[in-house]
Amino acid sequence: MWRALSRDGVAGLVCLAVSLWLLLLTRGLPPAIMVPIGPAFYPRLVLSFMALLSVILIGLDLAAARRRAATAVAAPPAAETRPNYPLVLATFIVFGLYVAALPALGFRIATFLFVGALQVTLDRPRSWQRWLLVVSVAAAVTVICQLTFEDYLSVLLPRGRWSGL
Repeated sequence: MWRALSRDGVAGLVCLAVSLWLLLLTRGLPPAIMVPIGPAFYPRLVLSFMALLSVILIGLDLAAARRRAATAVAAPPAAETRPNYPLVLATFIVFGLYVAALPALGFRIATFLFVGALQVTLDRPRSWQRWLLVVSVAAAVTVICQLTFEDYLSVLLPRGRWSGL
């Protein structure tokens, strides 16, 4: 089994171990006194979700290993894809620009621009429908993040010096 795991499976195992260890550590958090949801609720929620996704990643990797083993007998090995380092660098640059733009533009505008720019960087749209999808996803992500953090979790998001938003 262990030899069948690729880097994805090993990453899934590491994430699963980390999430389970951190979940165990949340047992030491104090209980809530005046509110129904205590300080351990959100860490446990995130870590449980991380553990679930890790198990899914391990399962998908094992299934892919079985498919690779079955097709390796039937067909000669295909050429492996090479890492796309310029795309990784471009992603880091877009993220760095997002972080730099947050104080000036504020969370809403900077997040909208970041999500849109990252989509375009990863896969440039070739039709107006794809451009519409890029704008729609950027707007939806921005609204969902803003509603989740400011309205539901009461986390203050950065306001822009230039925009006031």
